[in-house]
Amino acid sequence: MDLYLYIIFLAISFIASVVGAICGIGGGVLMKPLLDTFGVLSVSAVSFLSGCTVLSMSCYSVVKAKLGRDSLVEGKTGTPLAVGAAIGGVAGKMMFQFLMDLSSDPDRVGAVQAACLLVITFGTMIYTLKKDKIRTYQVTNLFACVAIGFALGICSSFLGIGGGPINLVVLYFFFSMETKTAAQNSLYIILFSQITSLLNTLAAGTMPEFQAGLLVLMVLGGILGGAAGRSINKKIDAQMVNRLFIGLMVMILFVCIYNIYQFL
Repeated sequence: MDLYLYIIFLAISFIASVVGAICGIGGGVLMKPLLDTFGVLSVSAVSFLSGCTVLSMSCYSVVKAKLGRDSLVEGKTGTPLAVGAAIGGVAGKMMFQFLMDLSSDPDRVGAVQAACLLVITFGTMIYTLKKDKIRTYQVTNLFACVAIGFALGICSSFLGIGGGPINLVVLYFFFSMETKTAAQNSLYIILFSQITSLLNTLAAGTMPEFQAGLLVLMVLGGILGGAAGRSINKKIDAQMVNRLFIGLMVMILFVCIYNIYQFL
């Protein structure tokens, strides 16, 4: 890879992590499709690098919030969700690997990922615009929380996006969380799903080929982006977070459409 591509990948990982830390979407939902557009790495490599970057960002954000005693993670629901997401992360990674082994053309798997992300992002945007008119719930059942987390873990791991916008919609709808509370709980869930996804990849020996320096740069971008995003999140109100979230969804929709065209 040329030097300018390293710089671009670092910039994308940083910017995506800033936005991800502010909105609680992990950053992978922006990072993964943007990296795919360059076409210089395999679908597997982009998914793995994106997942590692999201892991570093979410780890920094969650630990920093705990140490700073300003964590908004709700233990009674957040932890069961995280446990379910951890299990779902393994299942999602297995599904992804199964499709990769089944398909003779890896680009088709990339097209499937882009199409799934397009549908999820569009649905999320519509829900976010209409959420004030939609009735929400307060799920407290332990097994229901684990099951919901499991579904989130599958989506995040299979798509290689960390967690993405679907986390926020689920937290709004099933748990009636406010915007900033949902953002922190989302990062908490993402952290667990990405840890198990990474461990599963390493244990299965299915880590794709890429240059180690690229991983180091993107993880660094994830940590720095997490720090910057966390700082910005404290200074803006929930309405501004929602506006940023909607703008991001529109951008992702166009990127996904381009990726589907490119892969097919």
